[in-house]
Amino acid sequence: MKRTIRTTALALGALTTALGLQAGPAQADTTAPRIDLRVLVVSDGGPATDAIAAELDAAGTPYTKVDLTSSTRPTIDAGFLADTVDGRPRARFQAVVLPNDNPFAAGSAEMAALASYEQTYAIPQVDAYTYARPQAGLQVPTSGGYSGSIDGVQAQVTDAGKAGPFGYLKGTVPFEDNSPSVGESYAYLSTPAPGADFTPYVQAPIPGSSRQGSLVGEYRHDGRRELVVTFVYNQYQEQFRLLSRGIVEWMTGGVHLGASRNYFAVHVDDVFAADDRWDTVLNCTPGDVDCTNSSVTPSPIRMTPDDVDYATAWQNGHHFTLDLLYNGAGSVDQREDNNGVDQLADKLIADRNQFRWVNHTYTHAFLGCEQDTTVVPWKCQTNADGSTKWVGRATIDYEIAANRAWGQVAGLPLDTSELVTGEHSGLRILPQQPDDNPNLAPALSDNGIKWLGSDNSRDPEQRQVGPAATVSRYPMNVFYNAGRASEETDEYNWLYTSRAQGGSGICEDNPATTTCLAAPLDTATGYQDYIVPLETRIALGHVLSGDPKPHFIHQSNLAEDRIAYPVLNGVIDGYDALFAASTPLVNLRMKDIGAELQRRAAWTSAVHAGQITAYRIGDTVTVQAPGGTYVTATLPAGTTLDGSAFGTAYAGRTSGWTSSSGTALTFTLPSSAAAPAVTAHTGTAATAPAPRTKVPAGVSRQVPYTPKS
Repeated sequence: MKRTIRTTALALGALTTALGLQAGPAQADTTAPRIDLRVLVVSDGGPATDAIAAELDAAGTPYTKVDLTSSTRPTIDAGFLADTVDGRPRARFQAVVLPNDNPFAAGSAEMAALASYEQTYAIPQVDAYTYARPQAGLQVPTSGGYSGSIDGVQAQVTDAGKAGPFGYLKGTVPFEDNSPSVGESYAYLSTPAPGADFTPYVQAPIPGSSRQGSLVGEYRHDGRRELVVTFVYNQYQEQFRLLSRGIVEWMTGGVHLGASRNYFAVHVDDVFAADDRWDTVLNCTPGDVDCTNSSVTPSPIRMTPDDVDYATAWQNGHHFTLDLLYNGAGSVDQREDNNGVDQLADKLIADRNQFRWVNHTYTHAFLGCEQDTTVVPWKCQTNADGSTKWVGRATIDYEIAANRAWGQVAGLPLDTSELVTGEHSGLRILPQQPDDNPNLAPALSDNGIKWLGSDNSRDPEQRQVGPAATVSRYPMNVFYNAGRASEETDEYNWLYTSRAQGGSGICEDNPATTTCLAAPLDTATGYQDYIVPLETRIALGHVLSGDPKPHFIHQSNLAEDRIAYPVLNGVIDGYDALFAASTPLVNLRMKDIGAELQRRAAWTSAVHAGQITAYRIGDTVTVQAPGGTYVTATLPAGTTLDGSAFGTAYAGRTSGWTSSSGTALTFTLPSSAAAPAVTAHTGTAATAPAPRTKVPAGVSRQVPYTPKS
């Protein structure tokens, strides 16, 4: 009896809305359902549902995962999906993600429960990767469609997609084709089935035809809405990274906890200093502790005033700001050796407001253990009792404070809470130094340091070092000791080829290294033809995953051949070609990146601990979080929080962080953001299970590139 009364009340509410009638306060209070802001992800262990779950994780959007391969999983029935809270009907999930349009056995009670739930509460369903068939609103591929590889295909967002959930894209969706020997994409391209209410959002040409086949589209039928995806992907592939935001926006109607933006920041280390140069004969860098067999020191690499002009012009042309990490002693040494002249420093100081500046210590000294460089690789010196001999607190204090003072005298616009030590030294480094220098944290406290740069390849997770939180930085394989493309390629060859080919053997010793080469690159063409596209793809992958961590290069890469710019151009120009103006790259300085990472970690912890309650009733969203927690949400433009404007615009929505005092936060959605309503559509329900679909090895096994510094 309760079920009948609840369903009737919902139907009455929907009818009132459809007729444009105004319900009385009491009626509105009892008939509008509560929709919890949580997604149900039903997984079969395939890469597509796992990719969507990874996107929700990254954004901070709560979800419940049901693993169909687990014998202990809960049964998906009416009681699992909905209940009543304080007399009000509650839908426990705002959206449902299935591995395909019907992953259950024929006549499944669970699929019937899901269909009824979606009809009752107007809950959308995402078919993460399904076969094109009438039950999904499409003709089968054998009826003038296509099934097979779409590696390298340039798909397009349709006008409906641009006007709808994929409006943040300019239109082109390139599918990866990184290897000629590995299948990386597979799809079922087809057109809507006769009579189906189906709208393609992303489509691609059907081979041998002038028609377009749907890759992503919306199928409306039987009082339900499905987002039908007919290509397979994993969480790292560019095509998914481009479309993942739209998938989430479609399923949530643009109302969900969590937020996603695309970030890119570039740190340029060693500014004012000179970087040692790679020796292409010795295969090491004279001046480094592991290059002890050199009697000749090649000329170091240092920027010129012309390089500064080029950098400022490049920034202006790309609407982007570089972070310059400086070592003041580099300029002092230059003036001492040149009768007081340092044209580079004069130019950079004159143009100082064109850049952001970060303290990189005065002399770039190693601030960890005292190094014993009489052996290769070096090791930590020890005291008589066998304990590690550490660089002292006074030395660390001096390196930080002297560089800060030098920068302040030069008028550099510093934030004195930021620091990146030379080589990230002082922090643990394996295998020689498994612990932080115990003198580092007190020195950071002495100097008011709150944000400390670390190397993501060695220290990827944010952690506290005394008063400072680390900010992990991605090393680019654009080497500090290379000012020319030929030097970069020569060193790359040595690092990533086998010993038999004259290389270092790193790849033989560490087979998981993903930048290994089958054969050496041509030093005349290898940088532009191979290294630049690869490094661009790696960095753009970080950007498209919403990762705010900065990337770092060195001042040497802005000098001579200026080898950093082709990679930076590839990332920024490539991004601009894909995204609409409403979705710009976010270019933060280090302390703001650190704060973003800190807030994300705290938010994720609160979500996983079940400390966040959030739901929508009509045009009101209520979020309850522990006091002191920063809450993040993505909501329609025009949303207010307790009467004031909320968030900032991004990708057609408004999103941001707001601090919770422990009392409920009340967001009011604009009138244009109407709650979804149940509508009657005709169509074929998916009562029979979906056919098995193909997943190429390049999708099921792909891992992100992990360049070594």
